[in-house]
Amino acid sequence: MPENRPGPSVINLHQQSRVLEIEYDDGAHFELPCEYLRVYSPSADVSGHGPGQAVLQVGKENVAIKEIEPVGHYAIKLIFDDGHNTGLYTWEYLYELGAAKERYWHDYLDALKKAGHVRHQHD
Repeated sequence: MPENRPGPSVINLHQQSRVLEIEYDDGAHFELPCEYLRVYSPSADVSGHGPGQAVLQVGKENVAIKEIEPVGHYAIKLIFDDGHNTGLYTWEYLYELGAAKERYWHDYLDALKKAGHVRHQHD
């Protein structure tokens, strides 16, 4: 990661609320729901192998993160309880997800609606 990019200073997984909380050393603070992280996984099976090839993820309302594995000093690997474990979330990508959360979440909900999928939460 370039020297001028902020890195995480705190990472907390809240199992009950299914939220990954990240604080960066520039003061940014993000609370990222597991569903959000799962549907925006940087893995090829979610984001595709090129522009416009993303695969809409449905039925992820109650997904949880089982484990977080560090990957060097630049990323983490999130292991979800639905078996998905192939995305590497760089510090930069997590920052982007946090900073653009409102827009990305709206885009996801809009895509679900256009696909005719209704979200169901079973808390």
